[in-house]
Amino acid sequence: MEYKSIKELYKSIFKSYDKPSLETHIQRIMDLDRFLPYSSTFFCITNTQNLSFEYISKNYATCLGLSAEELKLKGMRYFWDRIHPGDLNSWLKALNELMQFTLTNISLEDRQKANYTWNYRFKNADNVFVNIIQNTTPLAFDSTGKPIIGLAHYTVLHPNVKMDITASAKLLNDNNEYDTVYFNSYSQKLLSGGISNRERDIIRLLIQNKSSKEISERLNISSHTVDTHRRNILKKLNISSTGELIGILKLNQNLI
Repeated sequence: MEYKSIKELYKSIFKSYDKPSLETHIQRIMDLDRFLPYSSTFFCITNTQNLSFEYISKNYATCLGLSAEELKLKGMRYFWDRIHPGDLNSWLKALNELMQFTLTNISLEDRQKANYTWNYRFKNADNVFVNIIQNTTPLAFDSTGKPIIGLAHYTVLHPNVKMDITASAKLLNDNNEYDTVYFNSYSQKLLSGGISNRERDIIRLLIQNKSSKEISERLNISSHTVDTHRRNILKKLNISSTGELIGILKLNQNLI
């Protein structure tokens, strides 16, 4: 897909006329970045209005071997050019469907509690396509309630890890735990059909070694309901234990 077509589709998703100012907030994040350890995750502050990156953390170069200065100079066009051509259509479709879901199903007040996740393959400095899971939290919205500036975390996984293309939306509940409100798979493989959004939330907490009691408290449901969901999850995936489930899901983190 040509850059011009990508830009037109992207701008139609995030069309806005507002000009928010977040200089102080961005500066505080930059200050924090100096103290964060090097890891397989980097973060950026994205601006969908002018297709730029307001800030790029130091781990960007460590994770991908690429220049943060070049990314900031060239913006999203440069970033898009490095996404695997086979993933571009699914990526744009995921963004559009997440935006439409947000505008239709999430109230203006709740959009400040939202978090979005999707994934794609990305070419690093060695011209190898690694897997990236992008997790974005909106920081500012336009007058119509569309998120336009976001804090995006990118987790880089080995190219040999096989991943479905998926997208999800989560909202913080009263206990500051995520409730999955949207999930879609563009490959239609593992977890794309029978697993419900509530079961995804339980799976995510099981991987964090939470007990049924702890999960029930975080999700505002009974321990009995949690145990029922756990049995149903194992049955749907045709596996025999929670340990086996966790092993599978650690290789498919974008699915939760």
